[in-house]
Amino acid sequence: MSDLHADAVAALTTWNAPDEAQEKWRLEYVDHLLREPEGLAKACFPDHLTAGALVLDADGSHVLLNLHRKAQRWFAFGGHLEPEDATLAAAALREATEESGLPDLVLDPVPVHLSLHAVDFCNPRGTVRHLDVRFLARLGASDVPVVSDESLDIRWFDVDDLPTDEPDMLDLIRLARARLG
Repeated sequence: MSDLHADAVAALTTWNAPDEAQEKWRLEYVDHLLREPEGLAKACFPDHLTAGALVLDADGSHVLLNLHRKAQRWFAFGGHLEPEDATLAAAALREATEESGLPDLVLDPVPVHLSLHAVDFCNPRGTVRHLDVRFLARLGASDVPVVSDESLDIRWFDVDDLPTDEPDMLDLIRLARARLG
């Protein structure tokens, strides 16, 4: 994963965080990667990077979310990095494609949001922290999602009628919609 590690360091070092909280996490992510050569791997305990994407429709008025099988909560798409991922953006696109069933998503290659959160079902050694790098994905020609093994359900939601009021998710959606312009 050395090429992916180098890409992650470069992507996060050059990313312009939208606010102070995101900048704090950006610095923490970069510090983690500089300390941990294996900081991208799921086996890196207790912290490791993950990547994901928020899928919006063309005008940004609807968001596609999945009801995560293990967490039993509505999330954007994402997951662990794999050795075959060339970049963080490629990992986010792979995860969004696998989990949504949409084969032709268009990914903005610049991160839109960072989310640092504890996950208690990811590692048998105990609770881990996912240092999630999130991107914006827009629809290609396909718009009918297919539920994957990792989800209980996938649905389009109007951004004004979401199944969650978690500040982290609302911040991600706000920043992604702002990216659309």
